[in-house]
Amino acid sequence: MKLKAVNEKALTNCSASQQMLAKTTREGVETAFHRALKKKPCPYGVGGTCCRICYMGPCRVSDNAPGAATGVCGATAETISARNFGRMIAAGAAAHSDHAREVALTFLAAARGEAPGFEIRDEEKLRAVAAELGIEAAGKNKNRLAEEVGLKLLAEFGQQEGELHFIRRAPAKRQEVWQRLGVVPRGIDREIVEMMHRTSVGVDQEYVHLMLHGMRTSLADGWGGSMIATELQDILFGTPVPIRAKVNLGVLKADQVNIIVHGHEPLLPELMVAAAKDEELLLAARGVGANGINIAGICCTANEILMRKGVPVAGSVLQQELAIATGAVDAMVVDVQCVMQGLGTVARCYHTELFTTSSRAQIPGAIHLEFNHENGFEVAREIIRRAIANFPKRRAVEIPTEEVDLVAGFSHETINYMLGGRFRASYRPLNDNIINGRIRGVAAVVGCSNPRVRFGDLHTTIVRELIANNVLVLVTGCAAINCAKEGLLIPEAAELAGSGLREVCEAVGMPPVLHCGSCVDNSRLLVAGTAIVKEGGLGEDLSEVPVCGCAPEWMSEKAICIGQYFVTSGVTVGFGVAFPSTGSEKFSDYLFGGIKEHVGATWFFEPDPMAMARQIITILDEKRKALGIDVARERVLYDMEMRRKLEVV
Repeated sequence: MKLKAVNEKALTNCSASQQMLAKTTREGVETAFHRALKKKPCPYGVGGTCCRICYMGPCRVSDNAPGAATGVCGATAETISARNFGRMIAAGAAAHSDHAREVALTFLAAARGEAPGFEIRDEEKLRAVAAELGIEAAGKNKNRLAEEVGLKLLAEFGQQEGELHFIRRAPAKRQEVWQRLGVVPRGIDREIVEMMHRTSVGVDQEYVHLMLHGMRTSLADGWGGSMIATELQDILFGTPVPIRAKVNLGVLKADQVNIIVHGHEPLLPELMVAAAKDEELLLAARGVGANGINIAGICCTANEILMRKGVPVAGSVLQQELAIATGAVDAMVVDVQCVMQGLGTVARCYHTELFTTSSRAQIPGAIHLEFNHENGFEVAREIIRRAIANFPKRRAVEIPTEEVDLVAGFSHETINYMLGGRFRASYRPLNDNIINGRIRGVAAVVGCSNPRVRFGDLHTTIVRELIANNVLVLVTGCAAINCAKEGLLIPEAAELAGSGLREVCEAVGMPPVLHCGSCVDNSRLLVAGTAIVKEGGLGEDLSEVPVCGCAPEWMSEKAICIGQYFVTSGVTVGFGVAFPSTGSEKFSDYLFGGIKEHVGATWFFEPDPMAMARQIITILDEKRKALGIDVARERVLYDMEMRRKLEVV
């Protein structure tokens, strides 16, 4: 296929990606970037006012277009937009929660000795979660205790009444807000199903009422499915601690068998990392002329095995096709979420074998080797054997040289330990430095990458501006990978920070931008925010703390669900690219303003990265002023005697 020349520098700030875009254009291999240039988004769909839930339509509605104020059934723009928004929340919650369900089932199998290769690795966290769930641990070995924990959390998916356990982790004042609004989730699956029912033809037709259930559904994800996935993965694979690794396409090795794992469920990839060290397989690799077996990650699977195993990251979601275009990828293994169907076409242009492994997802032209917890090692070994056999079939190889250092693995437990040590773990130093002004506040920069904006540039522009203004930044997902490629996830990046944040980072030895994990690990940020509240001195609720969130390059329904559970939890969230309510003035006014009366936080939309950074800083400053900490405080240097007097909880 002959492709039009593209301006690679206009499409991304990543030089490795620019190189591969030039290569694919030259070779006539179409990628997401090429397709995005050819396809213009529907103006009604972008604004959220295209209704296709029944076939009296589909109806395209506009507040301002003559004769198009309502759909055939009479649905207004705000109703249609709210329904579409609610369905995005439900889809995002379903994605994260189905991930969590698969983890819970494997966790149970591991506890019962039915999942070869899996074992309970973090017994300390297991016992902490068990206590939180009201499960007595005395006299039980780790596997019996894990089985009880797994069964209790698995039951939360299908329960019809009651409350999710982890809701109780939220600040008491926030729980009161949810109780008053009637949005505490009863069961994960129930809220998702009810959202789909409410938004079907002829059911809920009042946009605020629809959004109240949208809040409940989002909480079923953030404080339910996602949090369950994070906690059980930590217990099963180990709670992340800071670890150094490499990122970008340069992590691929010309002299080794390269296998990329891509998707969101880290179950099979964990086994593949172990199997790649098997001496029999290494001998087979040497037998075909390779010097080893190199596992690298893409997207959130990358983040999961990065922060626990130090496995290098080849790139974020928009680099999945570009990685294959190097000609050096002998196998790509995918499971679920953010996997492009275009991979099948691109893989056929090179020698790469593409493997699907989930019962939920197949791709035309890919080889399907289904993973389950009973056969995980066999599948892992078979994929590696086939990748080894594919190594001699390589044609021209062109690997960008870019590979950048990063530090990942900042779980809530790690942050707690770093700030206070094993016996005095506390968020007190963070709170104190927010109160005294060294740190202006905390911002979460999360979410996907999107080819409709300059890939990677929005994330890094915002983050650089925030840290320069003494804002501590937490990153997850593809935002974390994009920031890592720009060298922002190493302690030396503190040189780019304002004087206050730099002083704190240098004292603790941490980067000014903390890698906190994958998409489901945004739940870690809720736990960290709650810890700040409980530590004291910064209000009684998340809505009072100087924190803010943003997803400047978002594209997935999961991002909408994540954003909504943060807003429902009291944290204002900004999105870039486009916003799926702008076709309705009333619904947008509610999301960008009126919702604050319910939850104490709002959404905002700002496509310009510098303007978004300034808006976040303004939000943090307003919260500081409300707390009365906007004026300079006397700086106190704690000596050892003063530290001994600190209250230990």
